[in-house]
Amino acid sequence: MVETLTISEARTKLEALVKRIHSKKDYVILKKDGIPVAGIMDIDEFEDYLELQDPKVERHIKKSTKEFLAGKSRPAREFLAELQSIAKKSSKRKK
Repeated sequence: MVETLTISEARTKLEALVKRIHSKKDYVILKKDGIPVAGIMDIDEFEDYLELQDPKVERHIKKSTKEFLAGKSRPAREFLAELQSIAKKSSKRKK
């Protein structure tokens, strides 16, 4: 949900606002003199946004998408089974 508040309104209920944004993943647009000037979002989503601004991450996503579209993927069940097999072998070696 996106809510629009004045900065003054947000200031009076900031603690409750931040709790709601974090728990419900809501967004808040802050206005000053009727003009949108800032937005508030949950920190996890903001960190994801910042990570996507990294050119290396962008290149990796493009490469992965291209490989997926070219059929160079496999079902998750198959991959998880392989990881479990590796984990079992590793734990047997430690004994």
